Amino acid sequence: MTRTITRLLVANRAEIASRVFRTCRTLGIETVAVHSDADAALPYVHEADHAVRLPGTAPADTYLRIDLVLDAARRSGADAIHPGYGFLSENAEFARAVIDAGLTWVGPDPESIDAMGSKIRAKEIMKGAGVPVLEAPDEPTEADLPLLVKASAGGGGRGMRVVRTLADLPGEIEKARAEAASAFGDGTVFVEPYVEQGRHVEVQVVGTSVYGERDCSLQRRHQKVVEESPAPNLSEETRTALHEAARKAAEAIDYRGAGTVEFLLDPATERFWFLEMNTRLQVEHPVTELVHDVDLVQLQITSAEASWFMGWSDPPRSHAIEARLYAEDPAADYQPQSGRLTTFEIPLEEGIRVDAGFESGSEVSTHYDAMLAKVIAHAPTRQAAARKLASVLSRAKIHGLVTNRDLLVSILRDPKFLRGEVSTDFLGGVETGAGAPSSTTESAAVAAAIALAEQAAARRTVQRGIPVGWRNVVSQPQRTEFVVSTGSTTQTVEWWGGCGGYRVEGHEVIAAVSTGSTNEWQVTLETDGVRTRYAVAVSGHDVDVDSPRGHVRLTRVPRFVDPAEAVASGSLLAPMPGTVVAVHVEAGQLVEAGQPVLVLEAMKMQHPVLAPHAGTVTEIDVKPGAQVAAGEVLAVVEEQE
Repeated sequence: MTRTITRLLVANRAEIASRVFRTCRTLGIETVAVHSDADAALPYVHEADHAVRLPGTAPADTYLRIDLVLDAARRSGADAIHPGYGFLSENAEFARAVIDAGLTWVGPDPESIDAMGSKIRAKEIMKGAGVPVLEAPDEPTEADLPLLVKASAGGGGRGMRVVRTLADLPGEIEKARAEAASAFGDGTVFVEPYVEQGRHVEVQVVGTSVYGERDCSLQRRHQKVVEESPAPNLSEETRTALHEAARKAAEAIDYRGAGTVEFLLDPATERFWFLEMNTRLQVEHPVTELVHDVDLVQLQITSAEASWFMGWSDPPRSHAIEARLYAEDPAADYQPQSGRLTTFEIPLEEGIRVDAGFESGSEVSTHYDAMLAKVIAHAPTRQAAARKLASVLSRAKIHGLVTNRDLLVSILRDPKFLRGEVSTDFLGGVETGAGAPSSTTESAAVAAAIALAEQAAARRTVQRGIPVGWRNVVSQPQRTEFVVSTGSTTQTVEWWGGCGGYRVEGHEVIAAVSTGSTNEWQVTLETDGVRTRYAVAVSGHDVDVDSPRGHVRLTRVPRFVDPAEAVASGSLLAPMPGTVVAVHVEAGQLVEAGQPVLVLEAMKMQHPVLAPHAGTVTEIDVKPGAQVAAGEVLAVVEEQE
C-alpha cells in the first residue's frame, strides 16, 4: 500500500525536530511542532508551519503523553507522525496508537519495536539468529568482574553502572533501577560482563540494507560525545562481518525503515558482540549521511509511504566526524548547565554541518537533555575532517554557559585520537579541567579589563573628556580582579590609564574599539612582538573573551561584597536547578569527606551531592521532592576540629 504524506508532526523537540523539518521542506511536506512551556521560544517551534502547545514542562506531562500528541495531530490536521529519537521513539504502544488513529507512522513496525525494546529479549532473538552476544553470568563471582549493570529499556547511558567489586553490586543495581525508572518508566535492569577498553561500533541499516558503520567509542557516562564514519583501524574482514551480523539482525525481525545495530568490539582481538538495536534514527546519523551521500530522514519517509521500500546501499565516500556540543562542565564531572545562551554562533563553512536546537538568546532548561548541537565535519580524509572540526569549534562563540567545547577540541587534536586509537575509556585519559594555558588566560584578562574600562567611560554622563583611569597623583595602578570559570582561579590585572592611553606590564594596548554596543569590544594587544585581536563580550559581571588562542570566560570580582550574600562555612549549595530525590543524612549525624548527603535529579540524570569534608550535619534544609534553585543552600556540614 502506498501513502502520500502531506503534513507531518514531529513528536519531539529542539535539534531533531529542526532536522526532520529540513527534509520535509525539501520534499514539500508541511510541518507541525509540539512544544512544552519551557520550549516555546526555541528555534524549531518557529521553523514549523504549525505549532501546538503541550501544557507543562516535565517530559511525563508533555512529550511522553501519547494522548496529547495524538490530539495535537488531530487539531493541526497532520496525517503522519515522526517520533525523532528519545521520548516515544521506541514505544510500540505509541506506534500502534498512531496507526490506529489512521495516521502514517514514520518508523518500523510496532512488532519490531517490541522485539528490540527489551535488551534482554533482543539478546535472545539475536542469539537465535546467529549474532554473537555477551552471556550474562547467573551468579556473578570475582572472576566475572568487572560487570556492567544496564537498563533493559531506553538508552543514552542512563541506568548504567560499572561494578568492580561484588560488594557494590546490590547498591549499583538499585541506583540503576531508580535512574532507569525515572528516565524510561521501566526499572528493569540486567548484568553482563564489562569489556575494558572496548570499542562501540554500530551499523546503520535501512530495512535489511547496510549503510556502513560508525565508531561511537568516545563516551562519558556511557553517553556518546564524538562519532565518526567509517570506523578507523578496522580490518576489512571485521568490517564485513559486522555488516553481515547487522543484516542478520534486521532480517530476524523483518525490519522496515531506518535503524541501528550496536556492537561492542574488543580492539585486541576484533571479536564483537551484539549490544542492542535502536529502532529509530540515531543522534549520530549525519556522519553516515555525509559519507554515503544519503538523507536518512527522507528514506524513513519513503519507507513509511511505500511499505515495500527496503533501502539501498552505496559504498562510503570520504570521512565524517561528529562532535556533540553539551551544556556541561567537564571539570565538574560533566555537571549539566542551565541558563541563557547569550551568544551561540558556530561558523558555517564548506564541509561543516550544524544540527542545532538552540540559538543566541535561547534558555537551556533543566527539564531535558543538555545537548545544544551536533557539529559535523566532512572531508576527503579522517585527518582533514578532524582538523576542520577542531578549527571550527575553537572559533565558535559560545557565551553564557559552560560547555564541553574545549574538551572536544582537545580530543580532536589528541595524537592518540588522530591515530584512531579509540575506546570507550578514552576520556579517562583526557584532562577535562585543564582550561586555557595561563598565558592565554592572562592576555584575555588584560583585554577584558581594558574593555570594562572603555565600557565605563562610554557610559559616563559627566566628565567625558577625562581619560580613562586618569589620576592627578599616580600612587598605584588600577586593579581589576576576575575569577576564571575553569578551575575557579583568580586573575588580577594591574593597569594605568591617562592621556597616553593604557599601560599594562608585558602588554601593549594597540586599540580598544566598540563594535557598536557598549557590551562588545575589539581589543588589540601586542605581546612579545605579536599582535592579537580579542573579541570581548560583557554581560553584567561576566566577560567572555574570544581570540585565535581560544575562549576564556571570566567573572569580575566586585570591590565590595554584600554581607547578605554570604553563606555559612560548610554550606552545600545546589550546583544546578533540580529536584531532590533522596536525602541520606539527618541533622546531628557525623559524615565522612565525600559521603553522599543527598541526590539531585536534573536533565534526566541523578547527581549526588557529597560532604566537602568530615564533620557534623548541622542543617538539612530540603526534603525529597523539593524543587531547588542553583546556589540554594541544601545542607550545612560543620567541619571537625
